Amino acid sequence: TIEVMFFSWVIQTPISMVIGIYLAGRQRFRNWISIGYFLPLLFSSVAIALLWSYILNPNFGLVNTLLDKIHLSQFALNWLGSPRIALVTLVAVVSWQFIPFHTLLYQAGRRQIAESLYESAHLDGAGTWDEFWHITLPQLKYTVVTSTVLILTGSLTYFDLIYILTDGGPADSTNVLALNMYDTAFNKQY
Repeated sequence: TIEVMFFSWVIQTPISMVIGIYLAGRQRFRNWISIGYFLPLLFSSVAIALLWSYILNPNFGLVNTLLDKIHLSQFALNWLGSPRIALVTLVAVVSWQFIPFHTLLYQAGRRQIAESLYESAHLDGAGTWDEFWHITLPQLKYTVVTSTVLILTGSLTYFDLIYILTDGGPADSTNVLALNMYDTAFNKQY
């Protein structure tokens, strides 16, 4: 469970922040990107788990089929059946599901920053990275804290997706606290 919390935070936070800051701007086609990008928020965890179970299937799944088509079949793996990579694969699926939500948080946070701060920095000769490190990131500190709390507490409740995809296997490599409590309560014979 702690590994899931850590990897979820490490994957979701930087990706969400970058996309949220980008989508807060006035780029062309930003609205169309937003529509396609936020689709995972509309699906339930069960639907996402079923979708990814087919995509990651080692026999006929889309990932391994594409790797085979581009002559990279040596990278085709049993994504959910290998104890070494099952947990990382699950965290990637969970991240795919929740990055859009955290992106919305960062997008809203970035839009709350006064443009006069950026104008002043631009007049002082600050570049894009200087603006990010000295204006955007400090102004988003409460958004980062909120997103972090939501990611960490949400990581404690990942049950349905893991139950459908791996049921805690292989070899208990994806057995998180919520799944262990379910098994203890309903499946153990005393």
